Amino acid sequence: MKKEYSTIPPSMANMQTYGFSWMDFVSAIPSPLFVVTSFKANGKPNACLQSWACFNGSEKGFYAILSSVNKAGHMYKSVKDTGVCVLNFPSADVYDRCLDTIDNNQWEADEITASGLTVESATTVNAPRIKECFLSLECRYLWEREITEGNSHVLMCLEVTNICMDETHLDESVQGRYGASGYLYNVHYPVNPETYNGKSHDYVAVLKKLRDMGEY
Repeated sequence: MKKEYSTIPPSMANMQTYGFSWMDFVSAIPSPLFVVTSFKANGKPNACLQSWACFNGSEKGFYAILSSVNKAGHMYKSVKDTGVCVLNFPSADVYDRCLDTIDNNQWEADEITASGLTVESATTVNAPRIKECFLSLECRYLWEREITEGNSHVLMCLEVTNICMDETHLDESVQGRYGASGYLYNVHYPVNPETYNGKSHDYVAVLKKLRDMGEY
């Protein structure tokens, strides 16, 4: 039997959602994890662990849509000031260091180096890359939109100008992009609104290939 929820369930009425909708936790739809890097106005690297994004390609280009960018954060200001950034995708072995960027976010800090990671130069944009991440997407800022008027977060569109990927991840028969050493996903705690007891935490997950859908 299916259950339907259009208003917040009584069990979740006092849940701390940290600015998200209660529907985030009932649906628990995963989103890829990555670190957005750019230069602050003082020339120091900024690093922001981010999720809530999708990636779309057409004959005109390849685009990253960041769906929740805080207008009060260093990341928003540095991307707007410079017009460029890099999206760096970590595997599980470097995730803890990427998580440390949350604490190492002081204005005067090199947020990449302070977190035990290595800065390297991007190829097509003036922004730092994280050497330890297996995939980096170099991007230029295109536009932003408020999802609802007056929202503290914006939806931001970036155009990918260059892809840099570790060669072992390029070959699916060697290591590839998925599994324990591939993409990481943020999963809002999957709440069962029928039995929720007031405790929650998010998960970091990996994607497992189920089957081959056939050749193109």
